[in-house]
Amino acid sequence: MQLYRGLCLVTCLVVFAPGRAPAQERDAAPPVRCAVDPTWPQKPASCSWEAVSGVAVDAHDQVYVFHRGEPTVQVYEQGGTLVRTWSTGNPEGTHHIRLDPEGNVWVADFRAHIVRKYSPLGAVMLTLGETDQPGCDERHFDGPTDMAFLPNGDIFVSDGYGNRRIVHFDKQGRFIKAWGEDGTGPGQFALPHAVAFDSQQRLYVADRNNARIQVFDTEGQLLAVWDDLIMPWGCVVTGNDELWVCGSSAVKQPDGDGWVIAPPPDQVLMKLNAAGDVLLRVPLDTPVAPPGQPGTVDWVHAVAVDSQGNIYLGDIEGRRAQKFSLCRP
Repeated sequence: MQLYRGLCLVTCLVVFAPGRAPAQERDAAPPVRCAVDPTWPQKPASCSWEAVSGVAVDAHDQVYVFHRGEPTVQVYEQGGTLVRTWSTGNPEGTHHIRLDPEGNVWVADFRAHIVRKYSPLGAVMLTLGETDQPGCDERHFDGPTDMAFLPNGDIFVSDGYGNRRIVHFDKQGRFIKAWGEDGTGPGQFALPHAVAFDSQQRLYVADRNNARIQVFDTEGQLLAVWDDLIMPWGCVVTGNDELWVCGSSAVKQPDGDGWVIAPPPDQVLMKLNAAGDVLLRVPLDTPVAPPGQPGTVDWVHAVAVDSQGNIYLGDIEGRRAQKFSLCRP
């Protein structure tokens, strides 16, 4: 067992063989439905949408929509009014978007191989990685996908499409450590596609093409593997330590390069607790033919939740962000 702190000589960190309850035991929650708000957002004609790869909600319930067109960042109020827009400059590479503990905006550009920090108004504050230079060391990424943050400002990057690792930096962007390698075993990744921390500093990694969630501590020690529940594309942890995950029914696609081989069989939203038990399973409607009607999703990629429990989903093929609420029995 070994952490690497420089070159990409990676050994996965496993301190024990995590217990794995059968998926059918953990996924005992009955399915519920959700309702779309067809009036959200009130997007002006000047703001087009391409593939929406990221959504995030700040402390004021403003919703950041990150998409593969210009302007790449669009910020809307909870009610749907456009607040502001700005551009990250490379729409083709947009992936996930996050807010750090100070309210700064972070984006992953998987084509330029960088992660970048912005002020809420769009001023560049920090860049991790070397633009257009893929690699696997403490200064380079290869297809980074997402970011998660500790309360002290430390940054954990899922470096997923080219590398299969998690990279840890301090608040100033100084490299601390990294872990992970390609594979299907515990602690290995077929594609770390999204990451999120809970209040206990457990790191949830959406290991997409292995169709599982893996849970680590901040040192990279594996705590749990939640297998065969969902093929996870995006995830977010709410203030009560509930994990929301969007994606499809579990289909393993460890194809060797991180790309999805076939369209997902369906679209699913799940809420899990810190033990990996499924609290809610929400089947999502898919379009018969594009463009879909309000409420349908097509290759759902990102999820965010506001303080009122409203759910925001970003959609790749549907090319939009939508606001949903749960339909209670």
